[in-house]
Amino acid sequence: MSSTNGGTVNGGISFWYAQEGIPAPREPLPGDASADICIVGGGYTGLWTAYYLKKAVPFLNITVLEAAFCGYGASGRNGGWLYNGIAGRDRYARLHGHEAAVRLQQAMNSTVSEVTDVCAAEGIDADIHRGGVLEVAYTPAQLERLKTFHSVEIAFGEKDRLLLGARETAERVRVTGAVASSWTPHGARLHPVKLVKGLAAAVEALGVTIHESTPVTEIRPKHAVTPYGTVRAPYVLRCTEGFTANLKGQKRTWLPMNSSMIVTEPLPRTVWDAIGWDGRETLGDMAHAYMYAQRTADDRIALGGRGVPYRFGSRTDNDGRTQPTTVDALRDILVRFFPTTAGVRIDHAWSGVLGVPRDWCATATLDRSTGLGWAGGYVGSGVATANLAARTLRDLIQQDSGQSGPTDLTALPWVNHKVRKWEPEPLRWLGVHTLYAAYRNADHRESTTHTATTHPLARTADRLSGRR
Repeated sequence: MSSTNGGTVNGGISFWYAQEGIPAPREPLPGDASADICIVGGGYTGLWTAYYLKKAVPFLNITVLEAAFCGYGASGRNGGWLYNGIAGRDRYARLHGHEAAVRLQQAMNSTVSEVTDVCAAEGIDADIHRGGVLEVAYTPAQLERLKTFHSVEIAFGEKDRLLLGARETAERVRVTGAVASSWTPHGARLHPVKLVKGLAAAVEALGVTIHESTPVTEIRPKHAVTPYGTVRAPYVLRCTEGFTANLKGQKRTWLPMNSSMIVTEPLPRTVWDAIGWDGRETLGDMAHAYMYAQRTADDRIALGGRGVPYRFGSRTDNDGRTQPTTVDALRDILVRFFPTTAGVRIDHAWSGVLGVPRDWCATATLDRSTGLGWAGGYVGSGVATANLAARTLRDLIQQDSGQSGPTDLTALPWVNHKVRKWEPEPLRWLGVHTLYAAYRNADHRESTTHTATTHPLARTADRLSGRR
């Protein structure tokens, strides 16, 4: 952990851990072991999966293996957006039909309530506030994208979504220059680490075994291999998201995309009087290199976006350390949105990786011939999607083991989706950096030319990346 200019703490996992403290370490795997189900990864996906499986079948022997500690990855570093977005929905509509994608979207809508309800039932206080999601436009091109986005969401069944003009947007949050926004009630703000700590405690209370400081180096049918021993189990589930490339044979499966965040000091009443934000909506925009933000429970602004998008060879960061240029860029976004924050202190900056499949589609999969399963590729929408993935994996395993038949979740179009691997290096590094340079260039040109159409650079980048 270190400081940047102005005393900003840089790294140290995340601000959320600076508030909550690093958890007391759990024991590593003591040697070879067996289980009914072995889950690799102690983040949201792994912990939710353990939770739902153990609740469904209490006698199951479930072991979770975590390389560092529960929530070390994206689950402890994200922006705290519990919302109904899911990566790949439009592609699933093209592959499986519109109604199948509508069912997927409806499942995501209900997931926001599912997480909230389970936290209440388990006594997990994660600072959840259901203010919905507000996404703003502040250039003519963004406005056109916002209108299209809003219409598409309505077409996928969000009849309770609102399109707001400049005045109505300002009544919620006074973003400088915002000309319109789209708001959905299917979203909430939360404290990521309070959620992951509470979830880990709930899972252990149910009788699930968690071994930390136990990196899995290889997954193969019925085996999870670690330096301390091998866990043998009929089902081995990979729940490693942005760290998947660390596993043997998985270097090109999901790309570890980097995302960075800053958080301000607690802001005084005078600043909040200027900003508004009394509804504590999660806040995003229609830029190509988009931002995401929340008003925290202790009245800070936590804001994130893309910094250095990708490190050569699918490497991940060192405990969240963030380049000073990225910190400066995020501060510029903060001040551009809210000029009254120009003089506030940035208390913390950090980064983390999220998993990006080659076609940008989240998946939940169980290979019934091998017992290997996995879920992830959330592309930044994992706080809620991990919960849906966990319930889906539960149903897939119960179906495979003969304990139940197909369910509504196992019939969703993202189940067992297959995608090709990413290109080898250096093509992977060159491609990602070129794409994000194009997105930033497109954002700059749209903001300076004030044209009402998306810049061709962004359209080309979307096609090449597989996002469209």
